[in-house]
Amino acid sequence: MKRMILSLMAIGLAAVMQAQGPGPRSFGQSPTPSEAAVTLSVGDVKMIVDPEKGGKVLSLKYKEQEVISQSRWPESFGSTFWTSPQKEWNWPPVPEFDKQAYQVVKNDAQHLVLTSPVSERLGFSVGKDFTTDAAAGAFVVTYSIKNEGQEARRVAPWEITRVTNGDGVIFFAPTDSIWPAGLMNFETVEGAAWYVTDEAPQNRKVNADGHGWLAYCADGLLLVKQFQDLQSGQPAPGEAEVQVYVNRGKTYIELESQGAYTLLQPGESLRWTVRWYLLPVAKGMSRKGLMEQVNSLVNPND
Repeated sequence: MKRMILSLMAIGLAAVMQAQGPGPRSFGQSPTPSEAAVTLSVGDVKMIVDPEKGGKVLSLKYKEQEVISQSRWPESFGSTFWTSPQKEWNWPPVPEFDKQAYQVVKNDAQHLVLTSPVSERLGFSVGKDFTTDAAAGAFVVTYSIKNEGQEARRVAPWEITRVTNGDGVIFFAPTDSIWPAGLMNFETVEGAAWYVTDEAPQNRKVNADGHGWLAYCADGLLLVKQFQDLQSGQPAPGEAEVQVYVNRGKTYIELESQGAYTLLQPGESLRWTVRWYLLPVAKGMSRKGLMEQVNSLVNPND
């Protein structure tokens, strides 16, 4: 009987883990910041970055309200960075980029620079440069990928941000179709595609060519990411500028963006910048109002 109970417990745990996120898991990290964590501030918004936990953004708060997932499941919290395409490493994420401690190169007031170990498997290292733009109300994150190997390699940058799982809406401006078609119920209005987060019996991920931004609004907070607007043929094979992932229980939501697929000679690096904005908005704000907020951030001179 004891053996049967243990077996049933193991099956139940496996089912919960499958519902929580995109793949096999390893334990050993949590969203609790270590003593090495660094806090950056822009007005009432605070960002916590932890060099000891893969250089992840562990928290982004307006006052005391959190927008980044604080799930206790590994690989379900914070904002991380991977190399693309995923087919080169599959799963789990490359530990040197996602979990291992980053070296602190600079930590001076509102400027934090981190460097990852070199991935023996891929021959790349990753850099993360965090600064603030107080005038624009933005956190500016510049990622770099360096070819540490002896042969030319192609690679693209990829930011993955896990957000809270409230009744939110994800939206962006697609230039073409969202694929696979029909996997998520996007509605096109006010010049953008809108998806109200919902539950489904399967994990889902969609891809699209966007216009250089991706937004999420929930519980009176608007998170906007601004990045390079890719043209046709620039993403890595099988990848896309904008990606959205929601698991079957809606307990795990990812906002993803990617940069251009770039050929790096030995010793060469690429740089890719993402500007983060977090601001309060009226609950129930219209889609027109949300678009006006986004346009004021990503097109301030228009």
